[in-house]
Amino acid sequence: MSLSPGFVLAPSLLSADFADLAGAIRAVEEGEAGALHLDVMDGHFVPNITFGPALVKAVRARTRLPLDIHLMITDPLRYIRDFAQAGGDTLAFHLESSSDPHQVLERIRAEGKRPGIALRPKTPLSAMEPFLSDVDEVLVMTVEPGFSGQLFHPEVVPKIAQARKALDGLGSQATLSVDGGVTPETIGPAARAGANFFVCGNAVFSPDHSPQEGLARLREGYRKAMDGALR
Repeated sequence: MSLSPGFVLAPSLLSADFADLAGAIRAVEEGEAGALHLDVMDGHFVPNITFGPALVKAVRARTRLPLDIHLMITDPLRYIRDFAQAGGDTLAFHLESSSDPHQVLERIRAEGKRPGIALRPKTPLSAMEPFLSDVDEVLVMTVEPGFSGQLFHPEVVPKIAQARKALDGLGSQATLSVDGGVTPETIGPAARAGANFFVCGNAVFSPDHSPQEGLARLREGYRKAMDGALR
């Protein structure tokens, strides 16, 4: 079968070789990635520290791919303009990190960017329901945020299906993203549940294969899963 409309593979640069990010970007462009995912961590909301606006700006200068910015930070409102001006296209913040999500969403929209909300695995989708009509991306974490290389939590799949049902019920065209442990084996359950945007780290950036091969394997895993779902 052909790929479904809206299907996107977004390699996560957190899993790339930091000494050669330009090479990593070229490789995933050659592999026909649909976007790049950048995990921004502040050492407070999550234990790790990763990218800031300067890195986003440098990546923006190297590619025309959409930049999907995942803000795993405390007080996201304070940094929206910085990441927007650095070149992010979608800015997704954690519902758990803000006391006023509507204000954050409005600020992202005012900067001309696509607003998104991310949820930890244990946060119920019901916490996001008051904001669903205002988002362009729902990012469902299938691992605990903060570190790359974690295994996919299958117990989150029903939440993905719940999010798809809620978005469809609103007639929303928002992206339904899955982040964490996406492999050729786990992309199927997430896709069948309704996800259409897949953040992929170690499945793309691995010493065992090239990024192009990793992306091809993910597409094949998706095709097989969706073909089986139609039978």
